[in-house]
Amino acid sequence: MTDLERKGKLSAIIAVYRDAPAVPVMYRRLKAVFEKLGVEHEIIFVNDNSPDNAREVLADLAAGDKRLIVVNHARNFGSQNAFTSGMRIATGDAVVLLDGDLQDPPELIEEFYGKWREGYDVVYGVRVKREASLFMQWSYKCFYWIFHAMSYVPLPLDAGDFSLISRRVVDVINGLPENNRFIRGLRAWAGFRQTGVPYVRPERPFGITTNSLLKNLDWARKAIFSFSYVPLDFIVWLAFVTVTGSFAAMMFQFLSRLLYPGLAPRGYTTLILLILFMGGIQLLSLGIIGSYLAHIYDEVKRRPSYVVESYFNYPPGSS
Repeated sequence: MTDLERKGKLSAIIAVYRDAPAVPVMYRRLKAVFEKLGVEHEIIFVNDNSPDNAREVLADLAAGDKRLIVVNHARNFGSQNAFTSGMRIATGDAVVLLDGDLQDPPELIEEFYGKWREGYDVVYGVRVKREASLFMQWSYKCFYWIFHAMSYVPLPLDAGDFSLISRRVVDVINGLPENNRFIRGLRAWAGFRQTGVPYVRPERPFGITTNSLLKNLDWARKAIFSFSYVPLDFIVWLAFVTVTGSFAAMMFQFLSRLLYPGLAPRGYTTLILLILFMGGIQLLSLGIIGSYLAHIYDEVKRRPSYVVESYFNYPPGSS
């Protein structure tokens, strides 16, 4: 696709959860960006069963703008499924994914759009700095480093969901059958020309974050088990090292008894520690295998990734 052809419609998809105060601000800032770019557009807010009054706020906005589509989920399915829900109904030649808390600045879309016009199929935001606690910044850095080291898909460091994705990449992602979705991993897996745009991620201007350490750890676990076989390879290498060490210990014991037959047997504490150590290794291995089996179990059930309770302004022309 040439630069001249890349003038089409843009679809903004915003995942909303506990973001009611931010929604009108997000809407106004998005409209200002699209008017400045002079492009045809649609705005899709996915209300992921937000417990605040986000539904009412979105209903009021949708009543005044037929190009604003609202998807209301029947329960909370998570941001990855919220983005998936929006991507499957988006009609734009490119889509932009944003979190609803305004930590992804809509004004950066102008730069994303410019890169897309240059021929890139995926333009993602790179968080060069986060307005967060040092511990959370360190945690995110560790996750990206571990994922980058373990994954068979090269994921750019500090690249979040905030991105512009061309229609052909959206079609690839929409066509993937898996339910456990990690959008930035699928985006990288799809390939095509990709580039990053650095930005400083501001603090959440409204409310409090819904993320917690345990939630982020669970999210990281799902991401790693979706895009890495290293944990399974770790079990194989651990077994190899254990067997080799056991064989060496057996040879040492055999030679000791051969050379020093009168040596009395000792080492009950060592024996107990070895039993506990081996038991821990077995439990760790079972846990890793169990996580993969749980992942497979989720996939083979073929349940939908989300359930839509209702729409506003969708299909086009409806009320």
